[in-house]
This record gives sequence, structure tokens and C-alpha cells, in this order.
Amino acid sequence: MTTTLTYTNPVYPGYFADPFVWQHKGEYYAVGTGPAEAEGEIEEAEAAASAMLGRWRIFPLLHSDDFVHWRYVSGALVPPSPELGDTFWAPEVAYHEGDFYLYYSVGTEDKNHQLRVAKANHPLGPYTDTGVTLVNSRVFPFTIDPHPFRDDDGQWYLFYARDFLDTDGGTRAGTALVVDRMTDMTTLAGEPHTVARARFDWQRFQSERPMYGGTWDWHTLEGPTVVKRDGKYYCFYSGGRWETDNYGVDYCVADHPMGPWDDGGSENGPRVLKTVPDQVLGPGHNSIVKGPDRQTDYIVYHGWDPLRTARRMFIDRLNWTPEGPRSAGPTWTPQTVSAAVSPQDKL
Repeated sequence: MTTTLTYTNPVYPGYFADPFVWQHKGEYYAVGTGPAEAEGEIEEAEAAASAMLGRWRIFPLLHSDDFVHWRYVSGALVPPSPELGDTFWAPEVAYHEGDFYLYYSVGTEDKNHQLRVAKANHPLGPYTDTGVTLVNSRVFPFTIDPHPFRDDDGQWYLFYARDFLDTDGGTRAGTALVVDRMTDMTTLAGEPHTVARARFDWQRFQSERPMYGGTWDWHTLEGPTVVKRDGKYYCFYSGGRWETDNYGVDYCVADHPMGPWDDGGSENGPRVLKTVPDQVLGPGHNSIVKGPDRQTDYIVYHGWDPLRTARRMFIDRLNWTPEGPRSAGPTWTPQTVSAAVSPQDKL
């Protein structure tokens, strides 16, 4: 037996960028980048929170019983050493053998970010940094947006974004996507494979951007999220500049997590999510999760309001069409979600 719930985007009123949503024992959790984490204001926020609450955690955590109504619970991550930096981006959580692992990046500037992992025994934390840097920061000083993916055989992979400066084969300099096999939840095999490189104008981040001692026509692919469907692997990603209208979500396809990956069809712009003028700007950095009916896929992402006051969390149905995955969004009018009535239907 099912019932129908109604919601209107955004589903949470606060600033909540890079939303990652997962389900555990029939309940939904979301973790994202808050304004202090995004802007490097952790020290100021920590001082204010310490005065009021006596403690402070990084990355806002939300909880929902029904996927529609969300409430703030706490921060997720116990602050690691301040020597790592003051900007914290794009957390994601993986559950493995009774523990929860939070993957994130931390750094001081756009050109200096590293991937880290924290651990907890409850989805709401607190998560404590394990002391591990996942990718050699001396070789790759800018690595962001870690996405842990577990295949059907139990093997874990980590997708993430890093910088490339070459332009071989028509690719463009900038941030792009790679994947590496995980030997355990805090260690990579150290054999990254390229997933996708920027090749098109809509993926441009900034012209004449000063980086690495030079000036570049910089392009960006980021925020990877992987779903397996009908034997194929779909890597959803966001392209372009996150503050602008050209930011949106597209995807590439492979027969194996390590590739090769095919991005054919993305020449003319993002096919899954894109700006709707005067309504939702720059939708992107998504995660994908089953809805309360345990069957329907939903894409969870952030979008700017028309005045660009904040990035907030949106939810829309993900449709699998003969042409590939397409979102029903961005939407800003009432939408419905089917949900099981009986608590026995909880996962």
C-alpha cells in the first residue's frame, strides 16, 4: 500500500550545496557544504558556535523520515588540524561493515585541496578524520569531490576530480574526472584512470585564468556520481562554472567502473539538468538515491535562487529514457512522491 506526498523545491530553506543523500534502515540522511565551509570562514564560525554551543562540527547534516521533510540535526565532521586549510567541500558518505566513512576535500585556495576520509559508527556522526590523505598532494595539489562507489561484486572505487594541463586529442585544460580502485576504505590502489575530460565550450570555467604559473582557458568537470543500470555504468557530473547560468549536469557511460568511458551526446550542453531562467540557476553537483517506494530514482542537487542568495537542495525524479537519463527538473512547483505506508517496507 502506498501514499502520495507533495513537496516543493527547494526542500530545505538553508544554504546546502553539493548535497549527498543516502538511505539507511529506512531513513534518509543528507550531508552538504555549508556557507562557512564553502567560503573559508570556519575559524569565525567555530568561534561563534563555541560561544553558543560549546562545540562545532563541519558540514551540515539533515535527516528525513519521508524524503520530503528535512530538518537540520548537527554538523558532521569534527574539525581536523587547521594546518590542512579552512575550506571544506563536497562531503559524501559510504557505509561498509558497520561503519560510516565520510569523504571530503580540504584546502586553503582553489589551487590547493586534498582528499581526506573520516569515520563514524552512526550516520549522524560525529565523524573523525582518519589522518589519511587519499591522493598524493605533492603530485596532484588540487583534488576535490570524492565519490565512493561500490560495485555489485563488493569492490569499491573512488571517483574524484583533479587538474589536467595537457590538451591532447582535443581535450581542454582544467579540472576533470578520474577513478581509482580502493584497496580498503581509506586506501587507493594508486592507479587512476581518466573518466572524462572537458571538450566543449559549455564546460568552460574561465577564460585567461592564471593557474600553475601560466594563463589558461580553464574548463571544469566535477561532482561525479555513479549509478549502475542494466549492466551499464553512468557517471553523472557537473560542468562549467558553479556560480553561473551555464553550470549543469551531464553524464558519460561505460561497461566497467575503470572505463573506457563514452561522453558522446554532450556536445550541445548538459542533458540532465540546466538553468531555467528566472527560476533555478546553475543546478548541479548531484547525488542519486531511491525514493520511498524503493523503485524510483531521484536526483538530488543544488540550485541558486534567481537573486543568487544561496545554493539550496532540490529533489526531482530521474527518468531513464531510450535516449539516456533525463531529469524532470529543475522544478519549483509542487511535485509528488510515492511512499510505502507500512514501516515494514523500510529498507
